[in-house]
Parts: sequence; C-alpha cells; structure tokens
Amino acid sequence: MAHYRASESKREQFRRYLEKAGVLDSLTNVLVALYEEPEKPNNALDFLKHHLGVAGAEPADTEALRLELSELQQKFDLLTEENRELRNRLQQYKPEPEDGVPE
Repeated sequence: MAHYRASESKREQFRRYLEKAGVLDSLTNVLVALYEEPEKPNNALDFLKHHLGVAGAEPADTEALRLELSELQQKFDLLTEENRELRNRLQQYKPEPEDGVPE
C-alpha cells in the first residue's frame, strides 16, 4: 500500500510540474484544435508537431540554405586566395630595414 501512495505522489508531482510549465495547456490547446479540425489530417502526429512549433525547417528551406552556404564558401575561398596574393605583392614593395634596425 505504501508503494502505491509513493507512486501516486510522484505522479501528482509530475502533473503539477507539467501544469506549472504550461505543457498541459499547450497539449490541451493543440488537441482541441485537432478535435475541431473539420477534415482530420492523415498524420495526427505531424499536425501536433506543426502546431507545437517543432516541425523544423522545410526541406525546400534546407536545400536553399545549403546552396547559399556552398556559394558563400566558394566566395570565402576566392577572397582568402586574393588576400594571400595581395599580401605577397605588398611584401615585395615594403622597404627592407637598413642595418637591421626596425623602423
């Protein structure tokens, strides 16, 4: 009997935790929205994810971001090489210190 009470106490603590964090309200709201949906979606889990804001990036968005990343990486590589070349050219025109004394 004592084990049963301890288990109930943990459940009650967990329920209070979920209420305090707003989880129960959020889940209730999403489930009510699903219930009130005139045409039920084929995938209820996707509906829940979308309405809870955990759907993540859309595949089209992901592909666009990958393309942009690739383009920016190429541009970065070109600019890095240009910077290296310009530094080398600059070194050719720098006057050498005379008698080993820095200016």
